Amino acid sequence: MRLVFAGSPSAAVPSLRLLAASQHEIAAVISREDSPQGRKRIVTPTAVAAVADELGLPVIKANRLDDSTTQAVADIRPDLGVIVAYGGLVKEPLLSTPRLGWINLHFSLLPRWRGAAPVQRAIMAGDEVTGATVFQLVEELDAGDIFGMLTQTIGPSQSAGDLLDSLSHSGAELLLRVVDALEDGTARADAQHGDITVAPKLTIDDGRVNFADHASMVLARIRGVTPEPGAFAELDGVRVKVLEAAPGASDVQRHPGEAELIDGRVLVGTATEAIELVTVQPAGKKPMKAADWWRGRPASAATKFEVSA
Repeated sequence: MRLVFAGSPSAAVPSLRLLAASQHEIAAVISREDSPQGRKRIVTPTAVAAVADELGLPVIKANRLDDSTTQAVADIRPDLGVIVAYGGLVKEPLLSTPRLGWINLHFSLLPRWRGAAPVQRAIMAGDEVTGATVFQLVEELDAGDIFGMLTQTIGPSQSAGDLLDSLSHSGAELLLRVVDALEDGTARADAQHGDITVAPKLTIDDGRVNFADHASMVLARIRGVTPEPGAFAELDGVRVKVLEAAPGASDVQRHPGEAELIDGRVLVGTATEAIELVTVQPAGKKPMKAADWWRGRPASAATKFEVSA
């Protein structure tokens, strides 16, 4: 079939590469406009746009799928639109411009975690299983009928970045199977069933670690916001990024937020047992082992992280 593909971040790249290597034709790729990235704010194309250029595919760069984008897609006369983490809504008349409409690869078990941050929210909520879903795109957010679904166990130490990378590859294979089925007429879509939960986009404040929570919740939050927007805690009014944490020791009890170096590990109290800070990034410094950071602090430095009631 003749496809138009819409996507932006690295999580969409495996789908783009797999479709480009298939018997289907990608007539155009839609991705968000180049934007400043990194500490030096260098204007950089999205991961999808960069790979599309590498593959020699025409790219339409747009932050909004407006009338001009709709006309560009109409001129292509695609059979099907495929969207993976583009970062914008597809509305009419673009929604019905491809002959078969649009399908979406979404990284959750719909209708659980509809929205922009399904992988992150699943981990933060303590879910043990997640997955990916390919569904027919409709105007209501992530509400269309389902063509295919896969499940995956969430590892006890898996970060959102690690889990999303894994799902991006297995999800790409699922997506291609659905595209093939749509081509040969064997695809079947079923209505969504189950309780609806929403996964709004994360903000910087979602990365704030509150050691007054149970240890499992603290660890789940840190994993869920890694690598973006990143976890942090405040010590004596200064933010410390928490890049990696792990279960501490069930026999070590400290008041929430109280930290101590014990047997070469930085242990911090929570509402239950202590957790271990493994890798941190103090303000203005590079990432380092938490134990090395703690040993290098002045003897008079604060030892209790700020907590919320």
